[in-house]
Amino acid sequence: MNTKRLPPGGRILIASHNLGKVREIGALLVGLGLTCDSVGDLGLEEPEETAATFAGNAELKALAAALAAGRVSLADDSGLAVDALGGAPGIYSARWAGPEKDFQSAMKTVEDALQAEAKEGVVDRRARFVCALSLAWPDGHVETFQGEIAGHLVWPPRGERGFGYDPVFVPEGEDMTFGEMDPDHKHRISHRARAFEKLLVRLSESEVVGASQDAIGR
Repeated sequence: MNTKRLPPGGRILIASHNLGKVREIGALLVGLGLTCDSVGDLGLEEPEETAATFAGNAELKALAAALAAGRVSLADDSGLAVDALGGAPGIYSARWAGPEKDFQSAMKTVEDALQAEAKEGVVDRRARFVCALSLAWPDGHVETFQGEIAGHLVWPPRGERGFGYDPVFVPEGEDMTFGEMDPDHKHRISHRARAFEKLLVRLSESEVVGASQDAIGR
């Protein structure tokens, strides 16, 4: 069994400047009995995402934060993978929004690409959200957990909750987009929540937190 522990008080540094992502991860950490702050709070920069996978980019960001701050750090790399687009935008999901983080434009780019790939007027709207979470220690140790959720895309966008591509993604078994969904419900079923479930198992096995699976989404 891995013997790595969190420091006393269970405080974790979130390696992200994305405020929506920081809020969502923070809400999940509270459910695990942990507290957090972000690299933005400490004035630290995020490294360039140069890896070829979600897991690789999450590990890169978590390690950079852990080494810079001397603290246990948690990084998330996540994105939208669209079947008809060969998995794009994938690890480039944020880049499709440009330097201004214009996800309205990014969602339109995805829709235009889907229409261009339509066969005999039929658009394949299958997609999935993927999340890789990496927990890194200042000594260079890293552990990564991945979750995903399948669904389909809609147009036009619906709802103003969430962030990123949430307003165009409807998870399997649901009628609402992530953008329409109550945040508590989204936190229970999302790709990020599924990755956190795996993280929780790891922490519980090493007696880091005394939480149960029901803590996810509280």
